[in-house]
Amino acid sequence: MSDKIKLMVLDDSLLFREVMIQGFQNDDRIEIVGFASDPFDATEKIPLLEPDVLTCDIEMPRMDGIKFIRCLMSQYPLPVIVVSSLAVGVFESMDAGALDFINKPENLNDDTTKFFEDLRGKIIAASQAKFAFRRRENIGIHIEPAGVRGAVNSKNIIAIGASTGGTDAINSVLTKFSPNMPGIVVVQHMPAGFTKLYAQRLDEISNLSVKEAEDGDEVMPGRALIAAGDFHMRVEKSASGCVVRIEKAPKVNGHRPSVDVLFESVAETCGREAIGVILTGMGADGAEGLKKIRDFGGYTIGQDERSSVVYGMPMAAYLLGAVMVQLPLYRVPDEIIRKLNTGL
Repeated sequence: MSDKIKLMVLDDSLLFREVMIQGFQNDDRIEIVGFASDPFDATEKIPLLEPDVLTCDIEMPRMDGIKFIRCLMSQYPLPVIVVSSLAVGVFESMDAGALDFINKPENLNDDTTKFFEDLRGKIIAASQAKFAFRRRENIGIHIEPAGVRGAVNSKNIIAIGASTGGTDAINSVLTKFSPNMPGIVVVQHMPAGFTKLYAQRLDEISNLSVKEAEDGDEVMPGRALIAAGDFHMRVEKSASGCVVRIEKAPKVNGHRPSVDVLFESVAETCGREAIGVILTGMGADGAEGLKKIRDFGGYTIGQDERSSVVYGMPMAAYLLGAVMVQLPLYRVPDEIIRKLNTGL
């Protein structure tokens, strides 16, 4: 009996299905167990094939991917990775229940090595996700947006890092804050072209001012800066406080942006004025940086195993001794505010 990850592909393009066969035909971890050309075809095949992970396009005949994912989650919860050339609709698919997403190559006849390298990592991460729990974790918990009491200390900074499952986790944290919060800097592992849309979405649904970071942007109260896809983000001192620097340096821990790059700069620049938060994600990016924040006198928080979609990054940080307090996701915003109110 094979212990490979069972992958099913939902896409109306015959060419893409053939490319997927070629991409995974000799893989030692992943086996394609079936294909579907539209959501109705998939609905019949999924219970029979019992895939571990599903890849799904957004634009398809008879029913779009967003509607299908929403129906799937209510009847047969399954880790879904959206594979689409459409940037529009990606975050709606995440709201519907998709776990992750990746850009479909513009030309399927070109070299797709990088695409399969990235997709393979996402499939492995998705296969490890505690998916059914992901949608239940915050049911019945309603917290009004809150901020610090009195004037915000402009020297304080909150740095957040996440990967797989992180778009939802970051939403859960930022939407619990009022504008009366110190400046926030965020790295979410995400490809270029999507971070601007993600920041715009957060700006719409939260009480903060949220934007994709640009070089020289000031870190200021009430604002959250999201690292741009394919660029590292660092924090450095300025005449008025702190600004971010954006650079296309080599990848760190296989990522650009890297959580470690951000956290290490925050530790060195802000020291004991910093709060570092590591959320759900696969791998160990952010562990060393979070340890540095703690070593430099800052306060550090890690998401606990039970509420993490993938307990990789938080676990690595915890085992390294970087995490001062480990909490379920819904308690993270309260803990940040509590610490700010009692003093760093």
